[in-house]
Amino acid sequence: MTVTRLFRLLVRNSEVRLTFRRTYSKIQSSPALSQRLQVFESLREKQEKGKGATERALAVRLVDGDLAVKGTAGVTTPLSVAQSLRLKGGLVSRVNGELWELGRPLEADCELQLLGFDTAEGKQAAWRTGACVLGGVLEAVFGAEVCREGASEFGLFCDHVLSNSSLSLSEVEERCKEAAALKLPLIRLEVKSEELRELFQDSKLRLQFVEEQMNGSTVNVYRCGDSIAVCNGPLLPHTGFLKVFKMLQLSAVAPTNQKEPSALTRLSGVAFPGEKDREKWEREQEEARRRDHRRIGTEQELFFFDKVSPGSCFFLPKGAHIYNTLTDFIKSEYRRRGFTEVVTPTLYSTALWERSGHWEHYGKNMFTVTSEGSQTFALKPMNCPAHCLMFEHRVRSWRELPVRWADFGALHRNELSGALGGLTRVRKFCQDDAHIFCTPEQLEEEIVACLDFVRSVYQVFGFSFHCLLSTRPTPCLGLPEQWDNAEQQLTRGLEQFGERWELNPGDGAFYGPKIDILIKDAIGRQHQCATIQLDFQLPIRFDLRYVSPDSELCRPVMIHRAVLGSLERMIAILAENFAGKWPLWLSPAQVMVIPVGGSNESYSRQVVQQFREAGFMVDMNDDQSSTLNKKIRSATLAQYNYIFVVGDKERESGTVNVRTRGNKQVGMRPTEEVLASLKHLRDTRSNLDEF
Repeated sequence: MTVTRLFRLLVRNSEVRLTFRRTYSKIQSSPALSQRLQVFESLREKQEKGKGATERALAVRLVDGDLAVKGTAGVTTPLSVAQSLRLKGGLVSRVNGELWELGRPLEADCELQLLGFDTAEGKQAAWRTGACVLGGVLEAVFGAEVCREGASEFGLFCDHVLSNSSLSLSEVEERCKEAAALKLPLIRLEVKSEELRELFQDSKLRLQFVEEQMNGSTVNVYRCGDSIAVCNGPLLPHTGFLKVFKMLQLSAVAPTNQKEPSALTRLSGVAFPGEKDREKWEREQEEARRRDHRRIGTEQELFFFDKVSPGSCFFLPKGAHIYNTLTDFIKSEYRRRGFTEVVTPTLYSTALWERSGHWEHYGKNMFTVTSEGSQTFALKPMNCPAHCLMFEHRVRSWRELPVRWADFGALHRNELSGALGGLTRVRKFCQDDAHIFCTPEQLEEEIVACLDFVRSVYQVFGFSFHCLLSTRPTPCLGLPEQWDNAEQQLTRGLEQFGERWELNPGDGAFYGPKIDILIKDAIGRQHQCATIQLDFQLPIRFDLRYVSPDSELCRPVMIHRAVLGSLERMIAILAENFAGKWPLWLSPAQVMVIPVGGSNESYSRQVVQQFREAGFMVDMNDDQSSTLNKKIRSATLAQYNYIFVVGDKERESGTVNVRTRGNKQVGMRPTEEVLASLKHLRDTRSNLDEF
């Protein structure tokens, strides 16, 4: 009986696969898509002819162990290494620090690190591959025109146009699962812009999207079964690595600079190597929903948004307290570290942005206004050009360097309405932005000082972190020797700093290499906030000079530097990291005083006044209609760090009865003693509740 059932199950699964293969092959019936495949294979054939045999012996050492494997250059792949060692779970790899597809042949002796779904890189590779599968299914099964597919930190997506039909999310999930089970290979091809236009000649919208995101003269396209996708990669070797798909939602998408309603729809989802990965993701999503900063902001009356100013936050008194406390924290560090604060205008003539180069590359993301005489001005999206103007305002001596200027000015960026999301993506924001102008000889010391600044701030929040050294991209501006020298100095600075860091090849800014700092929050999510960027181009564009000891005019080095990054985004990260339970020094609800009986209200008000004069956020609940237990519970739910209960004994003895937010009863303590203890916790920026 068991054998019969197994046979029937195998036959049924075979029929399902055969049926899906037939359904999937309908893509061939579209002349445009068929032509696209022909162009792809023609380009691929040309490139393959240009490759010569380079087989030679190589050695592969695994980063996470002492294992070493011998192989052949041009033949051995990270996947074959993993299989030979029976290592499971790898989705993508790092080869000498560079992200590398598992199916891509190795070229020389190397260090190899396998990355699974539990890493950001592995998850992104899975979701980018899942987006390719989804795009193929939408084209082959549902007859959609796919214009863009990709992945973000939240999952995969596919932008498409589908006429006279509606999608069932569950049906799409099932079709994606069936397509992935075919183990379709992902074949990569690097194409030039003219080849790209030939490849997608039938899709103007696809070409528009690709051209908007292109950083160089070439772009990667992948063949997944019978569909072609544009993707930066890396992807998985084949679709069989993905076993589970979950579609999340359909939403409208508006292309850039298009005000009319669009038929373009985004289908968002996620994909997983197995059910355990999906279950873990769902638990993480539930915890993330519980910690969502938008919910916390509403419940604690920190901030809100209104359609009269989309993407611009209204900070209420408690939210403003957090905002100002963070600003004061950074300013106190500035004073210790030799930074001086400057104040610059918000509105500038486009002449400034043309001079800096931002108008050409960033103009569409700026808010502009036209004044008398039809002159166009733009709200600043960054501070660096203004700081260059200030540096060139007069002749500078080498004795003045390094110049470290900090600026808390309001910045505005014209983000698409669909991209806005709480405090994490806004149109009006403020950065703890600073620029350092120094001599080449001072550069390494300044880099180490910036890294130390980052460490000291992140330690206060309790964040663990690591650094990424992002090197020369293609294309880039500047001489190769400039880049080599700058990257070497950043490397030496990181080695001297002593914290964990990784190489991130080719991800530097076009104007210089950079160090990005990734923090990990309380539930293991990574966020990039701090950045240290070298800039060769702005000093050249503004012809910045300083007088050297030999009375020669020399070019300074410019460093862009932020620690918190956007204050708005950092508040969102902190709200979710602490789950709304703010540490005392940052808390907008530090103390709640609860008098017991009307005869103790006067003394309670004295306590409130005493703590307010010391700079604490203190409130009093004198509602006579509520019971003591209800008042305590209300204060606990409102996340007050401490609750002071004041009755007859406390009034007569000059004390307060203290309990913590975690419902620990400290008991009666002299008011002066409690005040001194809380001052110490606040002034040392402790994250502890006990004193």
